[in-house]
Amino acid sequence: MRSSHNLSAVFDDPNLVSCAGLAPTMALAQRAGLAALVTEHLSLSKPGSANAHLKVPALVAGMVAGADSIDDMDLLRHGGMGRLFTGIRAPSTLGTFLRTFSFGHVRQLDAIASRFLSGLTRHAPVLAGADQIAYLDVDDTIKATHGYAKQGVGYGYNKVKGLNALIATLSTPLAAPMIVGTRLRRGNTNSARGAAKFVADALATSRAAGATGLLVVRADSAYYGHDVAAAAHRAGARFSVTARNNTAVTAAISSIPESAWTPIHYPNAIWDEEEQRLVSDAEVAEIPFTAFTSRRKSEHITARLIVRRVKRLNPKTVPAGQGELFATYRHHGVFTDTPLGMLEAEAAHRAHAIIEQVHADLRSGPLAHAPSGSFAANSAWLVLAAIAFNLTRAAGALASLFHAKATTATIRNHLIAVPARLARSARRLRMHLPQGWPWQDAWEALFTTACGPPSPAMT
Repeated sequence: MRSSHNLSAVFDDPNLVSCAGLAPTMALAQRAGLAALVTEHLSLSKPGSANAHLKVPALVAGMVAGADSIDDMDLLRHGGMGRLFTGIRAPSTLGTFLRTFSFGHVRQLDAIASRFLSGLTRHAPVLAGADQIAYLDVDDTIKATHGYAKQGVGYGYNKVKGLNALIATLSTPLAAPMIVGTRLRRGNTNSARGAAKFVADALATSRAAGATGLLVVRADSAYYGHDVAAAAHRAGARFSVTARNNTAVTAAISSIPESAWTPIHYPNAIWDEEEQRLVSDAEVAEIPFTAFTSRRKSEHITARLIVRRVKRLNPKTVPAGQGELFATYRHHGVFTDTPLGMLEAEAAHRAHAIIEQVHADLRSGPLAHAPSGSFAANSAWLVLAAIAFNLTRAAGALASLFHAKATTATIRNHLIAVPARLARSARRLRMHLPQGWPWQDAWEALFTTACGPPSPAMT
């Protein structure tokens, strides 16, 4: 490929747009009831908070199109965008709007996000298989910040100064994750602080979104505690939480007989044809276990401890005071009450890492910045980022099977950031898109579903 030397450029066409995919995507948001939910549930009253039903969708649209700061919202005001949409606002207006939020308003926005997700599930197959089994993954991430003007910043568990974002996602074996809960916290907050209430809210949202089958809460060892497990039980869900290597867990692992260990598929695993078994440096076993015995007896929880052991590459790193078993192997325990078989439950727990992909998607998009000095404004920004993430995922699900599980960046590049020229014919606005666009079929599937006659509700 070579560029032409006979080239010039001029910004002079008022009928061009750079993100034509916003048209069907925001039509989908309207069908799912975003503006109506804002009108019903958001009760802002400060100066600068008027027309929230226009400003919230504008912020979401900017994030879907790739905005990761308030100034980037200017990408909604180019070419023919004013003909394509009404209610577009300047970045300064949207920034003022965000600064009118208080903690209570952020919680109202949480309620809007929850109901909006339920609306999306009625119009797009974003949670296929949730009536059979679904996984609620909970984890937090530190959003690094710089300077001293932002409220709530502190040094978190990774020694990075920033804000702590607690996030819950819902996924199934057939569907990519959707965000069902967010909470922005001070940077130096303990990971498990408020986790039980957060899990309870996320479980309620998951049920409302269609997770009517087996629902499993997955979390790492930061959330290994009675309150999180009890919150799952109260909501009729199961739990699968990485166990901390405390004295009780270590004693339980030591009591597992050598004959109980089963090799599993793992990196470098080999199938021995002669012996008809796996030869692997990773093995799994399980044992009944009662956790949280330091609490009152009624709060003890008995379930299974599923342990994966992997041979140490450097036996000298074994912690002092542990026996020969721990010198040879590293052990990873999972405390769970799921009805799944041992190997299936262990593999399902390892899939908890899927939430890291959501963190990465957010950090490479709207969460690239915490754009305001106001903690409440940044909290609202995080909730809006979750709404934009779910809306983008729903658009991908309507486009094609590939885009249903693609990353946010891929969906944006293929379906949202499509240039178009606007023209009017027979009193209708028509978009002329690039000929030969590689993902034309997927884009047209999204457009037909989102902008055509209403279709029957998804089941």
